[in-house]
Amino acid sequence: MDKIYTGIKKNMLKVNEIYASIQGESSHTGLPCVFIRLTGCNLRCSWCDTAYAFHEGKPLTIEETLEKVETFDLPLVEITGGEPLLQDDVYPLMEALLKKGYRVMLETGGALPINKVPEKVIKILDIKCPGSGEDKNNHLENLQWLSPQDEVKFVLLDRADYEWSRDLLQKISPSTQVLFSPVYDELDLKDLSQWILEDRLAVRLQTQLHKVIWSKDTLGV
Repeated sequence: MDKIYTGIKKNMLKVNEIYASIQGESSHTGLPCVFIRLTGCNLRCSWCDTAYAFHEGKPLTIEETLEKVETFDLPLVEITGGEPLLQDDVYPLMEALLKKGYRVMLETGGALPINKVPEKVIKILDIKCPGSGEDKNNHLENLQWLSPQDEVKFVLLDRADYEWSRDLLQKISPSTQVLFSPVYDELDLKDLSQWILEDRLAVRLQTQLHKVIWSKDTLGV
């Protein structure tokens, strides 16, 4: 686990970036959203597209973070990373955002427990497939802490990842929204669509909409 927080004071976070964009993933795809990307990650997925967030960032107080979010005047906020749950002060940040009336989403890599996340926060649990190289770090006990508003995401590199994810569906409550997302430029959407249809899976196909709108290399969107 990254030890990047030495010297960060209480009520402070190491923040990589805060920006407004169109929500590119989850069942909230297409909605304007403010993203708070926190620095640091305890995983190293083979297909990671945010390696710049492993270490880059600057300390901000929770109050400074809230002030920046308020400048965008949008009701939906997603906290992401890296892995946001690495930083203890992410919990008071989520509580503060909820108190101000924001609809709050959290995207987590699934290797850390989510049981302390506030109930009203929409959790996007990213279960790592074998193609990521990090599947052994999945904390599958997290599945018991999901509520009907939460979602489970699988990022699929190939057919083997698809079959692995398909088999794991039996451990996920039918009331939980499940997302199947291909690794961008690696797995063809048509192929994944066909597999889902053949197996009649009750999952939502998604792609990274922000990469379609802009490009896969554009940052801050």
